[in-house]
Amino acid sequence: MARPVVLNDTGQIVHKYGDVSRETLERLQIYVDLVLKWQPAQNLIAPSTIADIWTRHVADSLQTQWLDPAARVWVDIGSGGGFPGIVTAILLADEPDAHVHLIESNQRKAAFLRTALRETGSTGTVHPGRIESVAKDWRHGPVDAISARALASLDLLFRLSEPFTAAGAGAVFHKGQDFQREVNEASDAWNFDLVEKVSLVDPVSRMLVFSNISARTD
Repeated sequence: MARPVVLNDTGQIVHKYGDVSRETLERLQIYVDLVLKWQPAQNLIAPSTIADIWTRHVADSLQTQWLDPAARVWVDIGSGGGFPGIVTAILLADEPDAHVHLIESNQRKAAFLRTALRETGSTGTVHPGRIESVAKDWRHGPVDAISARALASLDLLFRLSEPFTAAGAGAVFHKGQDFQREVNEASDAWNFDLVEKVSLVDPVSRMLVFSNISARTD
């Protein structure tokens, strides 16, 4: 049975299934330091969450890759400050076949994401532009999974990610306590298989893992 999220002896990192490697912890520390350094100019996270960045943002974002560990090529849409996209890239940094694509329309945040990938030694590509445009003109090979956190309604997330999910990609989306209403509304327009997991960070939130996503035709 999976353990609940707990802080380790450094008071920083968490893991659902076992210990995070020292190398991963070091990369996450570099990333957190970058977020805090850029925060005054970029407002990468809500100011009220700065003190709890390891739990509210890092630990929350770790769940994305943990819930689809077989996925090697990810597309993170609306990446913002890099939660969960950069965290996923850090977790996969030592996997030779892994790559995380981050789509972000804000040019300054896109610059931050490039810096984060470079400084943490993680493999990824930042695509500066609107999600719809980047997805429509995708020329970067097959995608295993889509991620998004605090971005849009579930119905809109399905629409934005359809170029990828129509080709077989799954999706891992973070949702708050109103998740069931969003699932019900999305089911009017979409077919999908869903695995629902209680968030390890916030028990009223959910990690929604989708597969076989397609627009309804009936």
